[in-house]
Amino acid sequence: MTTTARTVIIETAGGPEALTLVDREVGDPGPGEIRIRHKACGLNFIDVYQRSGLYPMQLPHALGMEAAGVVEAVGEGVTHLAAGDRAAYAANPPGAYSEARVMPAVQVCKLPEDIPFEEGAAMMLKGLTVQYLFHRTTPLKSGDTVLFHAAAGGVGLIACQWAKSEGIRLIGTAGTDEKCQLALEHGADACINYRTQDWVAEVKALTDGKGVDVVMDAVGADTFEGSLDSLRPLGMMISFGNASGPVPPFSIGILGGKGSLKITRPTLFTHIAEHEVCQQMAAQLFGKVSSGAVKIRIDQRFALADVAEAHRTLEARKTTGQTILTV
Repeated sequence: MTTTARTVIIETAGGPEALTLVDREVGDPGPGEIRIRHKACGLNFIDVYQRSGLYPMQLPHALGMEAAGVVEAVGEGVTHLAAGDRAAYAANPPGAYSEARVMPAVQVCKLPEDIPFEEGAAMMLKGLTVQYLFHRTTPLKSGDTVLFHAAAGGVGLIACQWAKSEGIRLIGTAGTDEKCQLALEHGADACINYRTQDWVAEVKALTDGKGVDVVMDAVGADTFEGSLDSLRPLGMMISFGNASGPVPPFSIGILGGKGSLKITRPTLFTHIAEHEVCQQMAAQLFGKVSSGAVKIRIDQRFALADVAEAHRTLEARKTTGQTILTV
């Protein structure tokens, strides 16, 4: 069966104006693949990085890394999904900004009945990111203290709730008092307005001068040095994004001088590469949401045709919580 589906592609890297909506043919799934019809798609900073060329791709290429919908067909060898299943994913290759697509099944997860499609589309990439930050990157236990930048953003609000559910103290940063309040309402122990306060000094004051155990930083260039200065000796810096631009090269020797610090630059797609691991991570995320420990807050909705405006809003840091594209 071959049908067409509206799909967002880029032919050249650039600004939001590079995003084009086209009709693409969607055929049958091959071995290890599924065809899924989307109900909603998620919006993430990685989409911006790919569109702008920061993360180069072979062009032309469809965009979008997460979505939720209904499985229409499964290819040979796919056993964890069947036609008619509700499903959600964060996965390569990009192509989630579409009405329907054929894609590898390995990272597609069966979506529990009690989680709506819109929440499923909004939570997979950010929720699985929080899962690996708290459970797979460095040991964290109840009573530890984490500094989390952009605490009112999509990943941040999930992280605030996740930390609270596990007895971890989370100190957030955000760019307005309103965003700080939002982080506090979602479980942050404290939140610092980085535009009006010296956030490094505030972190030190909040930790009796010791610094935090772990920094989780998706802002990048603007916060890198301050993040290192916020860590206790032997602390771990997790740099997992570049919202303000990539971290510039630095001398590794500064880590010794600042207290024998550790640093890592993980990506979600390394963590979810293996099918069983991905499914286990998703099961924990689904459990957090189904139990009510983590609530998925969708503050922005855009039609698929308005994807350029969605990107502009995200890049201007005007979003809170999750942003989705409705199909």
